[in-house]
Amino acid sequence: MLLLIPGPVTTRPEVRRAMSQDIAPWDNDFRAVLVRLRERILRVAGGRPDEHAALPLQGCGHFVTEAALRTFLPPGGRILIPATGAYADRMVRLARESGRVPVPLPLGPTETTDPQAVARALAEDPTLSHVGVVYSETGSGVIHDAVAIGAVVRTAGRRMIVDSVSAFGALPLDLSAMPEVDAAVFTTNKCLEALPGAGFAVARIDRLQACGGNAGSWSFDLSDIYAHALRAGPGSFRFTPPAQILAALDVALDYYEAETRPRRLERYTANMRTLYAGIQRLGLTPYLPEEQQGPVIMNVHVPADPAWTLQGFVDALKRRNVLISNFHNTPVPTFRVGCIGAITPAEMAGAVEAMHQALQEIGVTRRKAA
Repeated sequence: MLLLIPGPVTTRPEVRRAMSQDIAPWDNDFRAVLVRLRERILRVAGGRPDEHAALPLQGCGHFVTEAALRTFLPPGGRILIPATGAYADRMVRLARESGRVPVPLPLGPTETTDPQAVARALAEDPTLSHVGVVYSETGSGVIHDAVAIGAVVRTAGRRMIVDSVSAFGALPLDLSAMPEVDAAVFTTNKCLEALPGAGFAVARIDRLQACGGNAGSWSFDLSDIYAHALRAGPGSFRFTPPAQILAALDVALDYYEAETRPRRLERYTANMRTLYAGIQRLGLTPYLPEEQQGPVIMNVHVPADPAWTLQGFVDALKRRNVLISNFHNTPVPTFRVGCIGAITPAEMAGAVEAMHQALQEIGVTRRKAA
């Protein structure tokens, strides 16, 4: 089955095989794996060992995003969050429900974040200590310039948290050049092409030490994860880890390092371009103009045909061994297709042909946007 969703993604058989062993998470052999993973993740993020720590946390991307918000903002702390789409909305909710004060910066659903708008908002409100940025908005496919936003945050003397969940491993990130970033957060799947089940934060050590006691949660406290690593060693988890997931990540990183980040981004971009051109040939309408379309996820307007149903289309594709999401996160009805994972442009071209056949099967002839 070709998984064309923004995560979990299609993985290599070697990565899946790494999960097929029983692992004792407190065994010294596994501790060595975790130490190695932290070092490898730190390199991918451009972190410096004397300035940054790679901190693992069980669960999904929302878990590690909440942990970053709780750790680096005190209760009642105020954070500016550009309202870039569904995942920025989730950051707003996570901040609010953890007792922080999110301040959304309004944006249209297909707009990129203007760094100068961020600069103006910070200048107008000195109580904002942080900016929360979604690097790759998974709901829409729009990519936001985290580096340019970070530059204005740094100039303003504020701090930044980067949701890099669907960006990490493909889009550029060099935390050694971004001292304003308290943490970049991401997961083991998506652009790293491993399996879901654990998140990571790459965070500044000085900020972890300064912010101990903020979290109000034992589970979601990055400062406590760091303190535990100092006490028990970097191969130790505070609580039972998803050991098999991390073993699979270790193998996935072998392939990542062999491919390199620029080449992985190049492959994802080629996947996206193959899909974009194919969608247009089918008479369908992409949600974003081509110059705004990112390489991670692509949305397509649903066709204005009474025969169309999203679930019917999904089921017809699944019969052709292609699986896409059966929901959308855009303000108007769309279907979304992931461009990431262990797939090639040739496989994406095959998926476009499967879409053509699926549309024929469910009887859709009017393919312009509804």
